Amino acid sequence: MHSSSRRRLTAVALSAVVAATGAACSSGSGSADAKGSDSGTYTVWDPYPQFAKGSAWVKLLDACGAKTGVKIKRTGYDTSDLANKALLAAQQDNSADVLIVDNPVVSTLAEAGVLTSTEDNKLDTSKVDPNLLAAGQSDGKTYGTPIGANTLALYYNKKVLKEAGVDIASVKDWTSLTAALAKVTAAGKKGITFSAIGTEEGSFQFLPWLWGAGAELTALDSAQAASALSLWKDWLKEGYAPNSVINNTQTTSWQEFAGGDYAFAENGTWQLANAKEAGFDYGVLPIPGADGGSAAAPTGGEFVTIPTQGDTGRYATTQKLATCLTSTQNLYDTDTTLSYVAPTGEVQAKQVAANAELKPWVAAVKAAKGRTSDDLGTKYPKISEQLWKAVQSALSGAKSPKDALTSAQAAVK
Repeated sequence: MHSSSRRRLTAVALSAVVAATGAACSSGSGSADAKGSDSGTYTVWDPYPQFAKGSAWVKLLDACGAKTGVKIKRTGYDTSDLANKALLAAQQDNSADVLIVDNPVVSTLAEAGVLTSTEDNKLDTSKVDPNLLAAGQSDGKTYGTPIGANTLALYYNKKVLKEAGVDIASVKDWTSLTAALAKVTAAGKKGITFSAIGTEEGSFQFLPWLWGAGAELTALDSAQAASALSLWKDWLKEGYAPNSVINNTQTTSWQEFAGGDYAFAENGTWQLANAKEAGFDYGVLPIPGADGGSAAAPTGGEFVTIPTQGDTGRYATTQKLATCLTSTQNLYDTDTTLSYVAPTGEVQAKQVAANAELKPWVAAVKAAKGRTSDDLGTKYPKISEQLWKAVQSALSGAKSPKDALTSAQAAVK
């Protein structure tokens, strides 16, 4: 990739990055110069500012540097800040050597000429689950490899379900889930909470239902998409879900569930630590498809990528660093720290052997799908924005689900 490609970066790319981030990612802030001052120093930018010097993550970076024979200069940024800085650094041929970035941003950076493909950098992705790798693919090429994944599933309160006479084994599809919600509310408890806020978080949480209905992001006005939105709308109408979902973030939705009165909550792998502190017995169920089976849920998590460099002599060492970071043992240690499910079957099996509570999450991740999969790339942020607007419009009663999605599809076109 030549520097002329990097000069084509525009405000469109910047806005696409901002729109695509924030649903299932880390937060914080940081600052640093881009590249090390000498050829023996290699820079790593990541979205984990919560990990300071001396943490297991930073120790891993330093260990991989030592193994490769170089020093590591690392900076942790807020997720959206990192993506913007990566675009700007590429314009100046001052990119980090290794860039760890939220998966929906990979295609945006790739299409902007910021990243090298695995075909060029020889990064081995052969062991990675194809559905997870797809989030880093654009125009038939793969850019980087996932360091781990998180996704959505249904947490459930065992006591609430037992008192309402609901056997969790009976919940296999939308009909049986709705029947369970009816029993719970009839018993005086609350049904289900989720996030339908008018941001990427709202789209992120709606996608399992959209995909679980058999709908696609390329046809928001399909009958299947309308059935998914009608499901949510009917839950609000019947009192199975609270009106607060319209403004709920994933955090506030979790807080509702943690109160102990809700039977179900749609939320992510990242809530596992909070679930253990909630004070009641809980379980996890993959989100069911309309007619059964596990619905595809969107993947969160990051990719280890190798940005384009003017000095191509750095690539061989960078590839060794990236390979070290994604080796089997290092993936296991890192994904345990981040509460992620590993991207390879070998490490997933090791995670479940060490912690049986991860079994439903591994199942959910295996059924998951990247938001930019199906070669959507930079089209995804615009589609997502219209999707969350349609969800808001339908749940608020401004439009019917069908009309809201018809307007969304027209706006995308």
